[in-house]
Amino acid sequence: MDFPVFHLDFLNNRFLIAIIAVLHVLINHPLAVGGLPLITLLEWWGSKKKSQDEMSQWDHLAYRILFVFFIITTTLGAMTGVGIWLSASLINPYAIGSLIRVFFWAWFVEWIVFVTEVCLILAYFLTWKKLLIDKAKHIRLGIILSVASWITMSIIVAILGFMMDPGNWRTDRSLINGILNPLYLPQLAFRTPLAMVMGGAVGLGFVNLFARHQRSLRLEASALISRWMIFWLPFLAVGGYWYYHRLPSTMIGNLAVANTTQEFANWYHILLVTIVAGVVSAFAVAIYGSLGRFKIPALVSVVPSLILMGLLAHFERVREFIRKPYAIGGYLYSNGFREEDYPLFKKDGILKHATYSSVKTITDQNKILAGKEVFMLACTRCHTLNGINSIRTNITAMYGPGPWSKDQLSNYIGVMHSTRRYMPPFPGSPQELDALAAYLVYFGTYGDQLPGAQSIGTKLAQ
Repeated sequence: MDFPVFHLDFLNNRFLIAIIAVLHVLINHPLAVGGLPLITLLEWWGSKKKSQDEMSQWDHLAYRILFVFFIITTTLGAMTGVGIWLSASLINPYAIGSLIRVFFWAWFVEWIVFVTEVCLILAYFLTWKKLLIDKAKHIRLGIILSVASWITMSIIVAILGFMMDPGNWRTDRSLINGILNPLYLPQLAFRTPLAMVMGGAVGLGFVNLFARHQRSLRLEASALISRWMIFWLPFLAVGGYWYYHRLPSTMIGNLAVANTTQEFANWYHILLVTIVAGVVSAFAVAIYGSLGRFKIPALVSVVPSLILMGLLAHFERVREFIRKPYAIGGYLYSNGFREEDYPLFKKDGILKHATYSSVKTITDQNKILAGKEVFMLACTRCHTLNGINSIRTNITAMYGPGPWSKDQLSNYIGVMHSTRRYMPPFPGSPQELDALAAYLVYFGTYGDQLPGAQSIGTKLAQ
């Protein structure tokens, strides 16, 4: 309540974070966490060849794949990592502030490891050709880099698990309880093999690109990478099963909507079949490649990576949705209000405690403006007026194009958490609920624009 509200009334605040975060994960998992150990394996495998020509071919292949991974992870990967911080801090500073207070030292260690990782990947890439005479030393550098990449992910996974289910932290607010939340180890057991399989899937595509004119190298490298994928797939299945069965029942209840949206919730089982079919297809390509006797067609070689990329992006969307109505489970709602503060806001109203609200006391003359302020404070972290996930679309789906009834809207908003559990309870006073309903009726009739503080600046109430 102490920050002006940043708002994108077309793109949607939540969607901004999602774009950046999903892109970061799609780079980090397959290229850094899963890709770097795979490249180290390729380098080691090539160093064992007896023929100098074979050693050179394997070394050149591994180096070309590393070049692509290096460029992407140190540019787009690094920028999206910082972008998550920037966008989340703008859109929900209360969530970021809470997480920093809990995980300050964990994040401090993660940043040290991240800086170390950047230095290591620079050293690994830039010394590749200089350490040709001492391959063992360079391979050890690759192993250390791979471990550093995994440690970075393992710390972030603790924070992601905490946001879903803080567990004992709610009664004993210590860093150790925050890290050892109920979903930490299951999620880590799922993400680690997932990253390894994805690294293999992406590597398989690049092998078929870079070694397309070297049949024997292409077959052997494809077989090695396929066996790498097959090795990790059982761990992925076990980790996924463990993770799913540790999810709280309320999150399981959100899965149908999270997977397909409210409109297509009945398609949930069809989607599950599609996911299983996609994973089986990727596994089939790995089995075929592992035989080492048949060339994988170029288009087929990219199928596993495309399938797994799509599934990972969908997984990230679902993971973010099912923890609703919370940003931090049982502690902070997705609208930025702490659960323990609700009694105060129900009594006093949220406008009274909002530093940058232009309305403190609601009157008949300022009711519409007050309702707009309430909407900005309580709704805009997830909703827009006319853009993505717009209020107009949602209300029209329930009550038609209008004119809308103020009493109908007021009654619904007052109980919406009971009918749609992924929606936070309305945080304000009865007067603010009435003002919000009045504003929505006004908006439905006359339309409105809702620029954020980044566009119109801020001012304190007089």
